Amino acid sequence: MSILYDEKNRLNVDISTSIEDNIKLLETLFKDCGDIVQKSFFIEKFNSRIRLHLIYIDGLVDNNMIEQTIIKPVMYEWQTENLYNDMTFWDRIYYIEAQTVDIKEEKSTDKTIEAILNGDTAMFVDGYAKAFVISSKKYPLRSITENDTEAGMRGPKDSFNESIRQSTALIRRRIKDAKLKVVQGTIGERSRTSYAIMYMEDLADAGLVDEIKKRLYRYDIDALFDSGMAEHLMDESPMSPFPIFQTTTRPDKAAAGIVEGRVVIAFDNSPEVLMAPCNFNMLLQASDDYYNRWMVGTFARLIRYIAAFIAITLPGFYIAVTVYHSDMLPTRLLYAIANARSIVTFPVVVEMLIMEFLFELLREAGIRLPGPLGNTIGVVGGLIVGQAAVEAGIVSTIVVIVVALTAIASFAIPNEEFASVFRLLKFFIMLTSAVAGLYGFILGLLIIAIHLSELKSFGVPYMMPVNGSKSEEQEDIALNNQDFIVRPPITRMKKRPVWAKKENRVRLRDNYSRED
Repeated sequence: MSILYDEKNRLNVDISTSIEDNIKLLETLFKDCGDIVQKSFFIEKFNSRIRLHLIYIDGLVDNNMIEQTIIKPVMYEWQTENLYNDMTFWDRIYYIEAQTVDIKEEKSTDKTIEAILNGDTAMFVDGYAKAFVISSKKYPLRSITENDTEAGMRGPKDSFNESIRQSTALIRRRIKDAKLKVVQGTIGERSRTSYAIMYMEDLADAGLVDEIKKRLYRYDIDALFDSGMAEHLMDESPMSPFPIFQTTTRPDKAAAGIVEGRVVIAFDNSPEVLMAPCNFNMLLQASDDYYNRWMVGTFARLIRYIAAFIAITLPGFYIAVTVYHSDMLPTRLLYAIANARSIVTFPVVVEMLIMEFLFELLREAGIRLPGPLGNTIGVVGGLIVGQAAVEAGIVSTIVVIVVALTAIASFAIPNEEFASVFRLLKFFIMLTSAVAGLYGFILGLLIIAIHLSELKSFGVPYMMPVNGSKSEEQEDIALNNQDFIVRPPITRMKKRPVWAKKENRVRLRDNYSRED
């Protein structure tokens, strides 16, 4: 039996009234698929036999649910119940016999097959040109576990997992408002990965939601397995190392973004959701900032800004000063550096590159190995290899200290994707510093600053609130600077950011200041 597909790998046939034709089509489509379960049933009614055909994928469905809500009611209650004899048998199945709420009729073969592949059960009835699609999903999933990628001392400990339905449910649990919209769809011609766009209807800008939908379907792709792939498809600045989406595995952070007027995009099979718009400041914020006292949160945030600066500049600054501007150093420090380098055979630039490469190698090895072994190789490898390299005269102790401080600073950045950018750009600053000393060091920082000032995330300047405030209204300028390096008390954060709808920016009101 030949099967017709369109250019997007979609079936071009509708469900037939002949159940034999439908079964032949299913057998052709799912040939050599050992996990497909198909079963035909016959029902006696008025001396005639009505044939039903069920199909589902073993391992993706709740078998007990199928038996209790579909097979048992249809097969046994049909024989004894004689009410509503004036109804057609397919109407009776839909309205009376099927003991489940989540059942629908589908006339498209392609959508029926897609539902089966998503874990639903399809039932075909002889003489009826539609299929009954029953929701029976029961995916093999991880349980909701404690967040280990964005850990914090305070706040909820749960995290997203690979189920898109559990991800949306965790956000629904926190935002009990009918204005929270969940727009669902699929992407990927072969994977048909489910996604959900979540936003507050009265807070999120309609143009932002439309732009995200437009970018999702800008390209046709065979398969999409993670939110990271979707992020690359929607990125309008693919040559920039900086992410224009904020990724998170924390439901509380995603919910907080939604009530600020941002849009969250969740994907099936991915434990991370995307949040837009995004800027530099957001990627250095953590949930703990808002759960702790404002002075504690401000201090922690200030530490992160300093850490981000150290992570990108310290190796390059050390190269620039020791190679080109050693006269800037105090005499005792200069003697200490010279003494530490007295047995080193390589130039400063080479030994710095050797040590940085060694650290990145240990980090990558620690990620790929199982948990206990990864921790062991990170600690033992850093101590033993670093000490051996110093004793062998390959690197100096000062370089080991610089690389260690740089690594610690990069670990202080709460967003791993953002921290990876700093680890990459430090090599760029090292290169410019090695070529032109402090002039190259400053030039490299200027190039990065200019790039950041031009970068945007869905129309929002990336360096807001440092730049990008084009509004002439004093209120908008104040909103831009409301939650920056200083995290003000919650009682002072009375308005949402500028990307939220202007008429609904007030999020906190003082009840005692109102007139009765």
